[in-house]
Amino acid sequence: MALLLRRGAAVAARTLRAAAASSASTSVHRLPTAGSLAAARNLPTTHFFLLEIRRGFAKGKKSKNDSRSDTVEAAPDIGPTVKSAATAQMDTAVVALSRELSKLRTGRASPGMLDHIMVETGDVKVGLSRIAVVSVLDSHTLSVMPYDPNTMKSIENAIASSPLGINPTPDGSRIIAAVPPLTKETMQAMCKVVTKSAEDFKQSIRRARQKA
Repeated sequence: MALLLRRGAAVAARTLRAAAASSASTSVHRLPTAGSLAAARNLPTTHFFLLEIRRGFAKGKKSKNDSRSDTVEAAPDIGPTVKSAATAQMDTAVVALSRELSKLRTGRASPGMLDHIMVETGDVKVGLSRIAVVSVLDSHTLSVMPYDPNTMKSIENAIASSPLGINPTPDGSRIIAAVPPLTKETMQAMCKVVTKSAEDFKQSIRRARQKA
């Protein structure tokens, strides 16, 4: 009886060990590691995968910047050109003003004294020097010869209305302009002419500066 019990216990023990081993082998499975899974599927691991993403992003950004740098063109340097053009225009205005002032009375008659006089012909006003020839007869007398005899009356009126105080007199196909002595009143009239000329050339300089 005792022998049967020992045999039964041994069989039961073997059965339990076999059942436990079978249960462990069927219920416990190792999960695949990241390395084995990556190797099985031929994919980069997480570390290398992130590196690949960063490299791809960097390449895309670099190519984008390269495309922008290829399309950007350098703006031409026009500074010196604009500055030199404006300076040339201003210098021209200053030289022209000096020329106009040199034509004013200095106690003697000169052809340039009448260049600033504007003559109304039809609907426009033109400079006297463009429609007539002015010459000196003596130190106090000028001769004005119009190109067109029809403009003689207009020239005479323009000379008489100028602030120089010159008294024009028709003489055949020309006009004799007697230049009065240089008095205080004449000097004041000359100052008005200088002021007007200076203002005109100041506007020319201002326009040149605004264009620059």
